[in-house]
Amino acid sequence: QPAACAEIVARAVGEYGRLDYACNNAGIGGEQNPTADYSVEGWQQILAVNLSSVFYCLKYQIPAMLDSGGGSIVNMASILGRVGFAGAAGYVAAKHGVLGLTKNAALEYAQHGIRVNAVGPAFISTPLIQELENVPEAKQALVALHPMGRLGRAEEVAELVWWLSSDRASFVTGAYYPVDGGYLAR
Repeated sequence: QPAACAEIVARAVGEYGRLDYACNNAGIGGEQNPTADYSVEGWQQILAVNLSSVFYCLKYQIPAMLDSGGGSIVNMASILGRVGFAGAAGYVAAKHGVLGLTKNAALEYAQHGIRVNAVGPAFISTPLIQELENVPEAKQALVALHPMGRLGRAEEVAELVWWLSSDRASFVTGAYYPVDGGYLAR
């Protein structure tokens, strides 16, 4: 919700006096149906959580960073922001949208010292896929999608977010970085 995003940014600025970096990382897996069978409610829910929430956060993060003289924002996309995946129309559409929004904001605010980038994890061992990991056949199928032969770890994604947020990435904006064990190289 927009008010929640405004409150989080205001709280950070109130406590630290400025906002230097942010990571927009809300997401749900959503409904798994072919496109024509996808429910309107499921579509609206996944776009609200996976795409609109990123917009709402940017809407309040960017002015705070403008007041601070710049900053870095990392949006959590997905490998499915670059490719399709049968049965995941809402998720795929939302994550493609996150990449477009990332590029657009990067272009608009680069001259103001604000960098906006996106990270695209593949299947990472997190609560989002925990149910699948508990079924040996499902886990094996997920692992097989990655040429490295395993699922990713959350800390591998976090390391990239940390780098993009740091001054080491001071000339990087509008970029998308997969953390995918080779998934997109196939």
